[in-house]
Amino acid sequence: MQRWFLGLLAAVLIGMLASGGVIRAQGSQTAHEFDVVLDFDALKQGNTGLLHIQGTDIAGARLLFLNRLVECYPAGGAWHGLLSVNMEYTPGTYPLEVLVWFQDGSRSSWEGQVSVLDGGFMRQDVTIGSDLGYLLEPEVDREERARLQAIFNQVTQLRYWNGPFAKPLDAEFTSPFGAWRLYNSALWGRHTGADLRGPAGTPLLAPAAGRVVLAERLDVRGNYVLIDHGWGVYSGLAHLSEIHVTRGQIVQAGQVVGISGSTGRSSGPHIHWEIAVNGEWVDPSQFIGINLP
Repeated sequence: MQRWFLGLLAAVLIGMLASGGVIRAQGSQTAHEFDVVLDFDALKQGNTGLLHIQGTDIAGARLLFLNRLVECYPAGGAWHGLLSVNMEYTPGTYPLEVLVWFQDGSRSSWEGQVSVLDGGFMRQDVTIGSDLGYLLEPEVDREERARLQAIFNQVTQLRYWNGPFAKPLDAEFTSPFGAWRLYNSALWGRHTGADLRGPAGTPLLAPAAGRVVLAERLDVRGNYVLIDHGWGVYSGLAHLSEIHVTRGQIVQAGQVVGISGSTGRSSGPHIHWEIAVNGEWVDPSQFIGINLP
């Protein structure tokens, strides 16, 4: 964990980020003060990081990272923001700006840096039946992703969850997030989720509380349940044999939302679980380890 203590002024913020150090900005006028705490040292491609802002009289905050403006939300006496890195983002060091405004109308900002590391993604060869050959058309995949992206761009200010997310079933991960996949030696794709071991007919549970925004059959994902958890976090379960929820329904953590199967573009029964944060697909196996507020 890295921690910076920041004194913020109505005039100019002074100071530079130093690894492992304490940074203070001071001036001639009295100003609000707050602390910024990052729960990570660096972020791999496809990973999510949690940032906390602690201080008094804070009325709101936003983060500017990788050309995306991210809202922060209050919980437990602090403000929190989730940073997500696209699985294809080029590794390097990128600026992070924290924008804060206070109840008296004053504003200030702070700038730091975040290192994005290579995700180390593997390659997989996948074979699907000839009867599903139409699902190898690139346009089919593009249209489905565009529909989901339009949903992800809608950020719900309400946080439905309480505490860390859990797997939709107690099983080991069998196929990692972000893998480069070659389908039938014809179509390259990326694995937008992580697969869990489980036979057909396994009940699948909501990983956290939320509101169902999709509960229908899609071309690639087959029978699909997508849950809006709030704060820009969505989770989806694909290839289901049965859907047990409806669009608009509020679900609780651990509630059965469907039954595993092999519908859609699937080579056999398995559990495909995916999470999107701030419009980016992220690694579910890493996300469940974050100490969410």
